[in-house]
Amino acid sequence: MATEHPSEVAPVDEWLEVDGLQLHYLSAGSGKTPVLLLHGGIVDAASLSWGAAIGPLAADRRVVALDMAGYGNSARPDVSYSTAFHVDVVGAVVDRLGFDAVDVVGVSLGGGVGLGYALREPERVRKLSLVDSYGLGRELPNGLGTYALSRAPKLNELSLSLLKRNRTLAKQSLRGIVADLDSLSGPVVDEYYRLLQHPQVGKAYRRWRRHEVRRSGFRTDYSHRLDDVAPETLVVHGADDPVFPPQWSRDAAASIPDARLKVLADCGHWPPRERTAAFNELLAEFLAA
Repeated sequence: MATEHPSEVAPVDEWLEVDGLQLHYLSAGSGKTPVLLLHGGIVDAASLSWGAAIGPLAADRRVVALDMAGYGNSARPDVSYSTAFHVDVVGAVVDRLGFDAVDVVGVSLGGGVGLGYALREPERVRKLSLVDSYGLGRELPNGLGTYALSRAPKLNELSLSLLKRNRTLAKQSLRGIVADLDSLSGPVVDEYYRLLQHPQVGKAYRRWRRHEVRRSGFRTDYSHRLDDVAPETLVVHGADDPVFPPQWSRDAAASIPDARLKVLADCGHWPPRERTAAFNELLAEFLAA
């Protein structure tokens, strides 16, 4: 897949099999501790959230941007897609690639998965970056409305079936996660629209949501375990995130023993794509130290 910046290291498509699942990832660069990039949920993939970060990071290190099971070009098995399932798969990927240790960067759902892996295998994670991360609180963003939607998968299917027919409508739907729609480049919207065309789009998210969303709140909440986080951690959050409250990240950064916090102004739930240059600089500086 071509990058948006031709002078940077271009990723190549690679596949591996873990636990009977064919998983796709984008790979670039070499040297130093590898960086494992984990994307978010709903409609996402390595190419979408991390397409502008892989090249800069790969200038002096190995970068692996994984299509998590159920997303992108990876297999879409009939499983619950719980956060714990994703953590298991990520652990198997790190083992299969032969990495002794990795730097883990996750956005949204990927942040919760990365955090779960860091808590499970602390000796395998050198540095951790949580970006508008899931898993830092229990509160549902729209209360019982979120719970009701989690029990109505047909509504999500209908919504996505409409979005995949019209690129303009698809772009407008991203207002639900970004602060400024004009901050998204044409190639980002094009890639989002391409991912919408998959015949099983949204399957993994709908099953994850049914498993993770309960009347009392999100099932996965690591906030009571944050003092056990071993790696140095960078916590990033968009100040205008409509999905998860910035206070989650503020509280997390105060609880993780070796953490720093950056709240990005004029940014919603998607810093790698809304504030690309600032985010890439922040992440590169953190990982290089």
